[in-house]
Amino acid sequence: MTKKNTTRQQAKTRPKTKTIAPAAGEERRVKLDTTRMKSSYCNVCNATSTREEVVINFGLNQSWDRNDGDLEIEIQHRIIMSPHAASKLREILNELIDEYDSRYGPLKD
Repeated sequence: MTKKNTTRQQAKTRPKTKTIAPAAGEERRVKLDTTRMKSSYCNVCNATSTREEVVINFGLNQSWDRNDGDLEIEIQHRIIMSPHAASKLREILNELIDEYDSRYGPLKD
C-alpha cells in the first residue's frame, strides 16, 4: 500500500470531530467515532415509552401491496433512550423537517 493510500485509509477510519458551544459558553470538541457505524434503510417506525425510557423501533415493510392482508414488518433496530434524550431528538427532528419544508415544500401524507 502506498503512502497516499495509507493516508486515505486512515482518514476513513479516523473519528469525525465537531465543535459545539455548551451552555457554559466555552467551546468543547465532540469526537464522533464512525468506525463501527452501519447504515440501513428503514421505512417503518413506532415508539413506546415508560416513565424512565423511550423506545423507538425501526423496521422494513416489504409488503408493497396494501390490500394483501396483514403486513409483516422486519424490526431491524431498537433505540432505547432517556426521555431527556428523546426530547432533544424531537427538537432536532422538528428543525430538520422545518428546513426540509422550506427547501422542498411541506410533506404530504
